Amino acid sequence: MMTANQNLPKAIMAFLYLAVIVLGIMIFIAPPSIFPDPANGFHVMRSMQLGGGFNRLITPDADNLTQNTSEFLTWWSPGQYLVPYAFKLLFSVNTGQASALTITLCQLLGLAGFYAFFKKVGFSPLIAALSLLFIGCQQFFVVPYVFYNGGEILLFAFLGWFLYGCTALKMAGWQLTLFVLLSGWVGFFCKSSVVWMYAAGLLFLWIRLSSQRPSAEWIRNALWVGLPAIVSMASIWLFFLSKGQNPASVAAGIKLSVKAIFFPLASPILSGFSVDDLSHGLVYHTGKVIFSNTEAIILLALLAFLSLWLVRAILKTVPDKNYRLLVRVFYIVCIVFFCVAYLRQMTISYEARHFRIIGLIVIPGTLYILSKVKLPVYRIAFGLIWAGIAVSSVIYVAKGYSFNDTKSARGVTGIAQQAIDQKALNEVIALDKQNKNVIFVFVNESLGLEIKHNRVVTLNPIGDDLRIDYDDYEQGGHAGPLYIILPESYAGPKEKFILKSFPDYRGWYGSMLSDNYVMYQAK
Repeated sequence: MMTANQNLPKAIMAFLYLAVIVLGIMIFIAPPSIFPDPANGFHVMRSMQLGGGFNRLITPDADNLTQNTSEFLTWWSPGQYLVPYAFKLLFSVNTGQASALTITLCQLLGLAGFYAFFKKVGFSPLIAALSLLFIGCQQFFVVPYVFYNGGEILLFAFLGWFLYGCTALKMAGWQLTLFVLLSGWVGFFCKSSVVWMYAAGLLFLWIRLSSQRPSAEWIRNALWVGLPAIVSMASIWLFFLSKGQNPASVAAGIKLSVKAIFFPLASPILSGFSVDDLSHGLVYHTGKVIFSNTEAIILLALLAFLSLWLVRAILKTVPDKNYRLLVRVFYIVCIVFFCVAYLRQMTISYEARHFRIIGLIVIPGTLYILSKVKLPVYRIAFGLIWAGIAVSSVIYVAKGYSFNDTKSARGVTGIAQQAIDQKALNEVIALDKQNKNVIFVFVNESLGLEIKHNRVVTLNPIGDDLRIDYDDYEQGGHAGPLYIILPESYAGPKEKFILKSFPDYRGWYGSMLSDNYVMYQAK
């Protein structure tokens, strides 16, 4: 029996690693699509490949299309495109294949890191392995096999090892200084939103090293932790963030809101049990709206209460004091940070992915509680929830991969282009090869990545509600031939508005690239 218990965690981990490798091979053969944020990062990579400077986005100037404008992109961290760029340079693969290699490497690193961390904070190998199996069944874990999500997957690779380091370090010294300094740089390289997690992790580290010690030790350890953290963050600000805007730099003023309070409070269940993902976003909708605004607020209130109950149960039941301290610190910092951010109306969306780390941290504690309860009904209920999450994830990745493989168009990048069909994309690529010094206009962030020889303007897609700010679309000047690629669904007000956005061009006429896509040119 003891041998069986020892072998089961190894079998679970072997299964997870094998599943990641198999899925990695599949997406290397048929690379995934891409979310808008990393698509913008890949535009920076494209600019760099065409001779632009580091992390600079070179685009036609909206005020005068005859000129280019250069922007140092600080809205997103650079890791989401630099890691695939490294694979492109090392192995001479296309962008889609480089994304596939990035996803596979990050998934393996993330699983290994969280397994090491869960065991370090006192959980048995079986609880640690089951926790990772539960994580692997969730939708956020399989999303990268359908859409490359850039910083999200890099952050998963980093966080487990960061938490492991915060727990493993025993005393102040050069090792602590180096860890604090490098983890700030590496974490930000992966994703800029790591800053609040970095602060929470270091706060936990400082308290853990100083607890039950004289006041002088608290001050001494604060210096050991704080000084390299200041150096790390100051250098990031000086050499990166100060050169442009970022989500935390834009705020619309304080606005009292119930959801601004409930959303962070509900973070353990929202992010740890795929609630926000499966509901297509309770507040920030990423698909078909399931709950009305009133229903979402009521559900958030319920989830906030359940999350508080779960955290309280974890703090009372789990024996490891370091784990309890970690849960307490991260949950409190999460609530304070996001409540302030949402109340100030910063440009941080109401998505559970922003505090995914809370959900990941509470999962082993939840499984530990279930292992101690005597009534099997709780374990059965959790098993049904687990099965439901797993089935939805399997359906998601199966449908998404099949769509990318059989229906999405593919061009020179190898990325699955869901916003265009193959016939239309072939025509666009042929035009790019045949022309120089023309401008292609798209209403999708990733399509411009297929253009290798000409300039690209990317306009925001227009929603069905037609809420449009003309200043966001107007493009001044006349810079020669202009090709506007639009889906047939834009026929009508959307199409007229796009054409109106180029006031120096006249005499528009359209030609069908395929049954579903049209290209407009000016006479």
